[in-house]
Amino acid sequence: MTELKSREESLLKITKKYNRMQKKYGDKSLNAITNGGKINNPDICFVFMNPTGRNIASQNTWKGIKSPWIGTKNIWKLFHSVELLSDDLYNEIVEKKPKDWDYAFAEKVYHEVENKNYFITNLGKCTQIDARPLPDEILESYLELLLKEVDIVNPKIIITFGNQVSSIILDKKISVSEVRKKYFDKEINGKLYKIFPVYYPVGNGIFNIDKAIEDIKWIIENEIKKEEQNLLCEIL
Repeated sequence: MTELKSREESLLKITKKYNRMQKKYGDKSLNAITNGGKINNPDICFVFMNPTGRNIASQNTWKGIKSPWIGTKNIWKLFHSVELLSDDLYNEIVEKKPKDWDYAFAEKVYHEVENKNYFITNLGKCTQIDARPLPDEILESYLELLLKEVDIVNPKIIITFGNQVSSIILDKKISVSEVRKKYFDKEINGKLYKIFPVYYPVGNGIFNIDKAIEDIKWIIENEIKKEEQNLLCEIL
């Protein structure tokens, strides 16, 4: 078995658990939304809060990939703004209504996510009918499985969105406004990961999207690109 295939099977086992948890914590008429993108050592793992019914992949009639933000627009504006989504594909997304997303287009979007070398997930995988806030207790019930996801995928860095998600993952009170462009170390299965809390950029946090874009650009420039430059210098 190849390393990539092993990772795929490990994530599939976790997905089955997420599907069972949807019946307990999510809307029973909707499906759990899991993750998507590069699963083999991506540059960045982006961790959002939890999915809503606006993601058309949560509908029971959907037979395609069940990845975050399918059929939505605002989050793709963020990824486009930090140069993690091409102009052409972003323009296609802007022009499409949610019902116009089909299985092939969802695959096309996440193929680009994979090629741009990042991974998208949520802390909670329980899809709600709307963007209602979830108590910490529900999100905390997903933490162990999220950490297994991270261990499987093995990103260079992790970006967590919002105070609640960042606080639960880091097990300490986090106010994003006080820790912008700063990271915290977290040990996951014996390995230290850098975690950068960033403003939540959509929903009630849409007014912070420009700050989130600014911080993500800084993180990419100072963490990902600098590491690539250092590796290149070592080779030369």
